Amino acid sequence: MEIGLIANPAAGKGRHARLLPAVEDRLRSEGCAVHLLAAGTRAQVVVQAQEAVASGFSAVVAMGGDGTVHLGLQAVAGTGVPFGIVPAGTGNDFAARLGLPPDPLDAARAIAVALRDGTTRAIDLAHVAGADGTEAWFGAVLAAGFDAFVNERANRMRWPRGPQRYNRAILEELLALRARRYRMVLDGAPSEFDSVLVAVGNTESYGGGFRIVPDADPTDGLLDVVVAEPIGRLTLMRIRPKVFSGTHVHDPRVSTYRAKTIELAGEGVTVYADGERICPLPVTITCVPGALSLLA
Repeated sequence: MEIGLIANPAAGKGRHARLLPAVEDRLRSEGCAVHLLAAGTRAQVVVQAQEAVASGFSAVVAMGGDGTVHLGLQAVAGTGVPFGIVPAGTGNDFAARLGLPPDPLDAARAIAVALRDGTTRAIDLAHVAGADGTEAWFGAVLAAGFDAFVNERANRMRWPRGPQRYNRAILEELLALRARRYRMVLDGAPSEFDSVLVAVGNTESYGGGFRIVPDADPTDGLLDVVVAEPIGRLTLMRIRPKVFSGTHVHDPRVSTYRAKTIELAGEGVTVYADGERICPLPVTITCVPGALSLLA
């Protein structure tokens, strides 16, 4: 059982680096031959994972958070090659929503057992196609509003470092908050609206437990969409804590939709998916049923 193991030493604020040898040992003790995929750049990691798939490896496993999982999805989506997740990041939203073991060593053993027994689950993924030629897969949530702007601002910052950089980005985006005009087509039905937040979910949460699309089901062949109408910064901050429980969708200023294919356009918006920068709008997002063969 040959496994290509994608590793991110920075995941989980360095916790990953300390766990990696133990996870490798656990996989090997369960009969797996482990090939570490840890190139210098994220693009190189994807290439290594794609080469592992092309070489006929038994499985690809991602150890880290949602960003590391995102890299693995780019290699295995639609191939039928089994994929395993060892959650070792800060949020681990995708793994949590799939009900995978939260302990990395337990997850590693479960992966090896599932691979040995040939046990996989078919999980939907979302495919993004940008007008600029970008193509990407995601498993959790695509952000195309306030949270995407926060990510974009945080990525431009050089100070402060760590979580405080994200907190500062939230504050600055709140001060700059304004509605933008969006054009959306849901399975052929067009609409236009002003909004401060648009999110498309294959699973329900992002950001370490924010259940932004609480009814999203990664096995129903559909994507869920949440749209918040133009609101002020104080109202947004009052609604935001409700996202942890998913009750924000009951607010009359929040609308929900469900579709297989979503076309989304808007000026000056760069979308993020699984916490990773994808491309500027416009994009077409399509649910691909069973695109992931999950070891579980």
